[in-house]
Amino acid sequence: MKIEVQKKKGLTTILSVIVDKKIIQKKLDEKLSQLQTEVSLKGFRPGKVPPAVIKSQFGKAIYGEVIDKILQESSNKALEEKKIKAAGQPKIDLKTFGEGKDLNYTIEVNSLPEVKLANFEKYNANEYLLKIENKIVDEKIKEVAKNNKTFTDKNEKSKKGDLVIFNYSASVSGKKFEGSEGKNTRLVIGEDLFLKGFDEKLIGVTKEESKTIEVNLPENYPNKELANKRAKFECKITNIQKPNEIIVDDTFAKNMGAKNLTDLKLLIEKQISTQYKQSLDSLTKKEILDQIEKFHKTELPQNLVDQEFHLMTHQLKKEEVEKNKTKNLKIAESRIKLGLILNEYGEKNNLKVSDEDVKAEVQKQIKGMPGQEKMVLDYYQKNPSATQSLKGALYEEKILNLFKSKINLKKKNITINEAEKLISEFNKLSKDLSAHNHKHDDNDNEIKENKEKKTSKSSVDIRKKIKKVSKK
Repeated sequence: MKIEVQKKKGLTTILSVIVDKKIIQKKLDEKLSQLQTEVSLKGFRPGKVPPAVIKSQFGKAIYGEVIDKILQESSNKALEEKKIKAAGQPKIDLKTFGEGKDLNYTIEVNSLPEVKLANFEKYNANEYLLKIENKIVDEKIKEVAKNNKTFTDKNEKSKKGDLVIFNYSASVSGKKFEGSEGKNTRLVIGEDLFLKGFDEKLIGVTKEESKTIEVNLPENYPNKELANKRAKFECKITNIQKPNEIIVDDTFAKNMGAKNLTDLKLLIEKQISTQYKQSLDSLTKKEILDQIEKFHKTELPQNLVDQEFHLMTHQLKKEEVEKNKTKNLKIAESRIKLGLILNEYGEKNNLKVSDEDVKAEVQKQIKGMPGQEKMVLDYYQKNPSATQSLKGALYEEKILNLFKSKINLKKKNITINEAEKLISEFNKLSKDLSAHNHKHDDNDNEIKENKEKKTSKSSVDIRKKIKKVSKK
């Protein structure tokens, strides 16, 4: 086999490869001998079909199969001999071929650039540690208590803050509609959680009283014909309860699933920290990635940049692609550059993601989504690309953890207000990128939508989380 560099420009190399016809003939003869033991043809005993007969019937198919295998083996050998790390699939152009002829072809390949890595000592980044003030925890406990009030029966007229329990039958223009009946409906007067202005009309009612209440159905009512229409509710009050005084003590904490009040405070503090951790870790990651890009200059394989650009823009309209082409190309180049450099750090430090690592991460996701275990497992089993994306994310995480262990990482204590400000600034900077960020969205949105937690959690969510944490 003869291999020559025909042309080299930047990262693009064109190799000329010639495979001697004698080698091809030898492979053809070997294939014919193999088929002779396998082919059954009418008029011949098994294993006794003459090679000439096999060739006459299957010659073109045999030649094509042999040439495909030779192309694969010889092109791999050519790249290995010339020490080329291919960036993507090489292009093969057949020049001459055919039985009795040398196989002559060219390989056009984009190679991965050589990257000279910066020393870890050059990097500096902040690790943000959230300092949660006692008053924040106390406010959150009050919020939890407020949303988990208990009530006691009363024999007086209802007032704001009371719980009214009632049955109702509703109509619009004298006609019933779907959802117009309700039993044991519970409303806390003043929370306005049923229909706008409804609960305030329950002020002053007594147990066993009947009352007619008229309000407008909402504009977004499912039945469009009834949206914003005046509805009449015939209500029968079955009970009235007053709120009990809330005492935040060990008993209250136990009712929330904690061991005692101190434990409840620790659980809430942990929950608040968890809510901010992902965003604060993203700030540290950005500081590291910005420096990685700054400290390295490298040529980029154009085919990888083009692929990344296509992934970012393939769902956009043509005019939108053209309008933002310069900006998106820059983003694509940045991603490819960071990917190449991070991968080089990973290879140089022998970092790998095992099947066990992937299984552990899937199990972690399952634990964080109680009741949806089958959905998570099915998602990864039916979407190999999602598993590959997860593997890539774990690999990146390992590399970044390596950086954190090696670089000058300064621990920085910040308050919630400072964290909010930093996160807000970070979100403004990354707003333009987020619309195009495909790295984990196409494969993982279905799961992420169920996983992600906003920083402004409701008290009910916190209570559920507290109970879950306390059982671990």
